[in-house]
Amino acid sequence: MSLITQIHHLKSITYREAWDFQTVLHNGIKTNKLSAAYRKITTKKLNHLVLCEHDPVFTIGKTGSRDHLLIGDAEISQQQYELYNINRGGDITYHGPGQMTGYLILDLEELYRDVKRYVHNLEETIIQLLADYGVKGFRIDDYTGVWVGTEDNLRKICAIGVHLSRWVTLHGFGFNVSTDLTHFDKIVPCGIADKNKSVTSLSQELGRPISVSEIQAPLVQKLSEVFDLEIINK
Repeated sequence: MSLITQIHHLKSITYREAWDFQTVLHNGIKTNKLSAAYRKITTKKLNHLVLCEHDPVFTIGKTGSRDHLLIGDAEISQQQYELYNINRGGDITYHGPGQMTGYLILDLEELYRDVKRYVHNLEETIIQLLADYGVKGFRIDDYTGVWVGTEDNLRKICAIGVHLSRWVTLHGFGFNVSTDLTHFDKIVPCGIADKNKSVTSLSQELGRPISVSEIQAPLVQKLSEVFDLEIINK
């Protein structure tokens, strides 16, 4: 059964604003699920997809380490980065302009009770989108996200970190489209210190500029196909 999913285009936004916004949506679904009247509703229930580009920010997941941030407070302030410890899984990552950040707020009980399958489908969405651009994306055992390249030169193009409460999802993915990759030099991305593993973007892989606005419609289409979403605009 398709999930009715309202799309929210927040464009450029601070991390705190986006986090607060998705938290309101997340809590709304959870509160509804506690209502006996709501549980009796047999018609399709509303879920959400939030798409945005963040102002420059580093986020550290609940299993992450501050040691993987390679700059101090003075440089963070001087270069006007935000920094947040958040409740998603994973370690440290960067979000900023040129990166398509997507947050799915879905009631997984309406689909399946399987977190691994959910993450797998987030990866699958990006893998299929990359294929349409002629780029081969793939998974690596023990490293969540989507990668490109070869065994001796692996490059992460999409990071994924999620949180679930009462089977309602929060957080999502950061897909590097035309991201300034020098920001990743200031962290150990996802806590992975292996020199054979780095970070890349779609623009870098194609050798030509690609805008976030260009990939937005095909991304939404892939999400709707992989997750069987019925997308409605706000």
